[in-house]
Amino acid sequence: MMPRSPFPTRLSAIAFFLVAFVSAHAAVGLGAKAPKGADVLIDGTRETLDAKWTYWEGPRFGSSLPIKWKIVDDPVDAGTVLMTFDPAADGGKYGAADIVTKKAYRDFRLHIEFLVTNEGGNSGVYLQNRYEIQICDGDTTKHGMGALINETESPYEHYRGLGKWNAYDLVFRAARFQDGVKVAPAQVTLYFNGVKVHRNQPIMQVWGGPNSGIDGGNDGGKGITDTPGGLKLQAEGHDVRYRNAWIQELDLGDAETDF
Repeated sequence: MMPRSPFPTRLSAIAFFLVAFVSAHAAVGLGAKAPKGADVLIDGTRETLDAKWTYWEGPRFGSSLPIKWKIVDDPVDAGTVLMTFDPAADGGKYGAADIVTKKAYRDFRLHIEFLVTNEGGNSGVYLQNRYEIQICDGDTTKHGMGALINETESPYEHYRGLGKWNAYDLVFRAARFQDGVKVAPAQVTLYFNGVKVHRNQPIMQVWGGPNSGIDGGNDGGKGITDTPGGLKLQAEGHDVRYRNAWIQELDLGDAETDF
């Protein structure tokens, strides 16, 4: 029997590398289209919402399926979008009605667009249901718009303001472990409305305690575990809209997220 050629394996490896490269270097900013093979998470339909998302049943969970968030008309453009509506979260009860993808992710490229309707409108994009990228109108602090909560300054100057669509584009690399011990923190590079605002930023902990997500209750949020998690969106009783969200799985061997 002739020995099997190594070329198919090599070609497969090359193909995987090219997919990761193209995904990481896809266009950024409003309207960025999902690359081939990406998971489309929000497309303005109830079908995708129910198929891809569920509630995060954390310690403060107070809602019930089916998801109460609404599909509504886009207030700016044609089409429909997702609205962070759920009575269980009224009064700023974060963790009461947050939604999370049914699929968990390790390393990935993410694009998501959001619009804040009212002054002080608050939500958040949680990577691996751990690390929050803040959405909060009017907050320019390290707890504010576009900040990796309490770990970076807010790049607020790139926020387009109330009633306008904004876009986050990022590449995320999960924390790395050897023999159960964390040897490298999570890391992210983020574009805000097409402008690079955080580059290879380490993320050291989960802020907000057990109500914030996976590992939030471990060692003051510093006890990160080697477990992938879903993408989570926060409900706080505010009217924030989402559209055009997609995620592409990557395999980042090096501690490098810049793109």
